[in-house]
Formats: sequence, structure tokens, C-alpha cells
Amino acid sequence: MHGKFIAIANQKGGVGKTTTSVNLAASLGVLEKKVLLIDADPQANASSGLGIDIESISIGTYQILEHSNTPQEAIIACSAPNVWIIPSHIDLVAIEIELVDKENREYMLKQALESIKDDYDYIIIDCAPSLGLLTLNALTAADSVVIPIQCEYFALEGLGKLLNTIKSVQKIHNPDLDIEGLLLTMFDSRLRLSNQVVEEVQKHFSDMVFKTIIQRNVKLSEAPSFGESIINFDATSRGATNYLSLAQEIIKKNSK
Repeated sequence: MHGKFIAIANQKGGVGKTTTSVNLAASLGVLEKKVLLIDADPQANASSGLGIDIESISIGTYQILEHSNTPQEAIIACSAPNVWIIPSHIDLVAIEIELVDKENREYMLKQALESIKDDYDYIIIDCAPSLGLLTLNALTAADSVVIPIQCEYFALEGLGKLLNTIKSVQKIHNPDLDIEGLLLTMFDSRLRLSNQVVEEVQKHFSDMVFKTIIQRNVKLSEAPSFGESIINFDATSRGATNYLSLAQEIIKKNSK
């Protein structure tokens, strides 16, 4: 059984994608799973959020996609136990243009990761906030996708577009791609709107929605500036409890 590839994707920015990638990876690590996090976002927030000095990175996701280096050469240990990372760098911005003329351009990441897929229990891919070639590569390489949805007014805006992209990836590049689940993030129980969004998403998508809801939590937004996951930064915080609960839900779902 090879490691499970999970892409964390939503073309909307600010929905908690990187927060989820970093803290899900760290939570799975704490639960004694061996995890590789792949930072496929040129902003490199997942890398810096786990204490990586991105300025010093010479081999990362860009070189992997270009096939100029092997994943083994790019993998580094980070501040979270049992978690390794393939970091990103701003040079990843150029990859969309460089891959355009390549044959099988949507399969570059899948091909590159072939050699390490048995080395980890979970391989998490933090996608860029767009539906460009980078995200397409992630969805083609992935077994499933987690879609973070922010509990706010325009929550479902753009979701149809993402689901259509996933459908076309399933049809053309990756028939085995599943939706791991929709993850409600930044929930504030005091706001009527937050509660309405939760109801609406659960009504529309019922079984596809994770039971775990990620609540708004100051500690969650502070942790990255210390280069730590929420588990390392404050294991007793609500954010840590939420992400551990999500990790347990995913483990349980995948052990059937």
C-alpha cells in the first residue's frame, strides 16, 4: 500500500489552505504517521510556517517539477515531528510558463513523486490559490482532495468552478481522484452567518463534509510567524484540538 496523496485545494485565497496543510501534516505526524508535505505554492507559506528559511532553498518543488532534481534531494526535515517537507520558493511562479510547451505537462509532479510514494503514510500537497498548471499537477498526482471552505458570506462562490475542475481532472488525467472532504474553516459560533454557512454546506454536500470544523483561533494565526505548527506552538489550543480531530477523521476514513 503506497502513501496516500492528499491535495489541499481551493482557488480562493485566504480560506485556510496552508494552515490546513501545515497543521494536518503536523497532526498526522503526532499520531505517529510518517508525513511528507509538498509546498506547491510560490508564496512558500507552508515552508516558512514550518521553520524553513526559504531564502536558503536551492532545491524545492520547482526543481522537482522540472525533473532537474529528484524528490530525495529536495526533502528536508522541519520543526514538526515525523514530518518532512519539499519546500517552495518564489521561483515556482515561472513553472506555469515553462511547462506550457512540455508534453504530459499535467503529469510532471506525479512522475517525479513516483520514486517516494512508498516512503510515507501521507503525502500532503499545499496548492496555490489558482486553478493553473501547478494545481492541475497536484490534482493529477493526488489520490484525493481536501477543500477548505471559509465560514463567511461568499463561502460557496467559486466552489462550483473547483468541482468542475476536479471532474475534468477525473475524466482526463486521474480517474481515481476522490474528494476526501469539504473542510469548514474559520468558524465563529457567535456569528449567525458562520452557522448559516455550516448549515448550507452540510445541506448541499452532506456526506462530503468533514465532521470536524476548524474554529477561528488566534493561536492558529500566530503559529506560522514562529515557524511552528499549532501542535508545537500551543498543543492545548482549540486550533490544535481541531486539527488533531481532523487527522483522526482522515486516518479512520482511510483505514477502512
